[in-house]
Amino acid sequence: MKTRIKNPELMNRIIDYVGEYYRNNRTSPSSGNIAKALGIAKTTAYNYLCAMNENGMISYNGSEIGKLSKIELSKTEYFSCPLVGSVKCGDPEVEEENVEMYISLPRVIFGNGDFYILRASGDSMVDVGIDDGDLVLIKKQHHCEVGDIVVALDENNENTLKTYIGIDKKSGMALLKYENKSVYGDKTIPVKQLTIQGVAVNVISELPCKSK
Repeated sequence: MKTRIKNPELMNRIIDYVGEYYRNNRTSPSSGNIAKALGIAKTTAYNYLCAMNENGMISYNGSEIGKLSKIELSKTEYFSCPLVGSVKCGDPEVEEENVEMYISLPRVIFGNGDFYILRASGDSMVDVGIDDGDLVLIKKQHHCEVGDIVVALDENNENTLKTYIGIDKKSGMALLKYENKSVYGDKTIPVKQLTIQGVAVNVISELPCKSK
């Protein structure tokens, strides 16, 4: 059973530091070096290195904390992910999956799985960081947990990108929530027969341009 990595940001900081350290010193850092540079405990650095080794993200052969051990970045692997059009972040609407292009993404950042990308349309998910025009990485799966952002298909073959908040006790319907409180308040979409087409796992967006 692989160790679960709880903080992807820290994982990426470790990878960046290992690469920078090697470029500057032509040798690999110890877990102690990493702990000191990133301001974390040695045990935390060691546990992350072991977990990342198990997940194939780096190669780490250290057996004791604080001793100089060889740490090598694994060769970056990319996977091809289809961009299949847009999904409305508002009221549900009918969409057809037409592949616009294929985008190469680094597996070390996005992980393993069966993915596709949708272009967000609308303003109903801005409170969770999904803006109009953003590219949303969707992991294909037909189940979800309360709080997941899902691509949902109902009995009328209408799809939408919303947060799944559970089953209404009175009606027995699944509830999908808008995430733009200033515009939609606490608005939800009740769905009699909910089909999950995937769960959003990442957002790729452009940084806003500063006005001169």
